[in-house]
Amino acid sequence: MIARANRLPTATVHGPRPLPLLALDWRPWETPDTFTVMKVSTASPEGCTAHRIEPDRLDRARSALGEAASLDLAETFRLLSDPGRLRLIAALLAADELCVCDLAEVTGLSATACSHNLRLLRGQRLVRYRRQGRNVYYTLDDEHIRTLLAVALEHVAHG
Repeated sequence: MIARANRLPTATVHGPRPLPLLALDWRPWETPDTFTVMKVSTASPEGCTAHRIEPDRLDRARSALGEAASLDLAETFRLLSDPGRLRLIAALLAADELCVCDLAEVTGLSATACSHNLRLLRGQRLVRYRRQGRNVYYTLDDEHIRTLLAVALEHVAHG
């Protein structure tokens, strides 16, 4: 038996808004007992009415991006989707190397948020660091990151 969301036990966490304790199907932008349904096409390729292209082109299209590469690339773009992280990367692009306190000042992030975001970027090999005494200095990991950001900025400016 599935409990309706409005009957779920609640807990108050730092504020007046109650949070459901068991909310697997809870979506704040929808009514509590609404589920999102995605229609998946089950049509077979033989039933396609569009003009079919050559099999070798289909094979090239199928192998254009493997599963592991697509997951890695999606994670990279997920990390780059945060404006704070983009400001960190842009600052490193402009200044080449900065310590955490300077990056925090330049980007407007707190030192804690800056360190957290840099750790995430480091995990995806977008930035690297070196220690000098008590300071940690960050730089972009390689030229690919510079190229990626330059192409993205060019695309945005192109409109």
